[in-house]
Amino acid sequence: MAIIHLTKGGFSRRVSDIENGNGEFKFLGDKPALIDFYADWCGPCKMLSPLLEEVSNEYAGKIDVYKVNVDDEEELASLFAIRSIPTLIFVPMNGALQRMQGAMGKAQLKDAIESILLK
Repeated sequence: MAIIHLTKGGFSRRVSDIENGNGEFKFLGDKPALIDFYADWCGPCKMLSPLLEEVSNEYAGKIDVYKVNVDDEEELASLFAIRSIPTLIFVPMNGALQRMQGAMGKAQLKDAIESILLK
């Protein structure tokens, strides 16, 4: 499955209804999700992008992988208190959201997916 680029509206339909959710995060997805907050000008983001494509294909049908451009979607970045990029938000079906910041290797990314999203 290809990575899905989210706008505020897409986020509200696929991840959590931030417009009508009364400030509460209620996950709407039918499978765990990984959200990459990035910017086009960010070097580490560019390094991480092909790895996200690979895991999106490897875990197709098991997780959804989304990307949010912090320059285009400042409100979403603010809601998640994104202060550095790349920031990955892991959204399990049950349990709390978890975040990782900075570029990482494929093995570390897969370990996080397995331990946070697919446990």
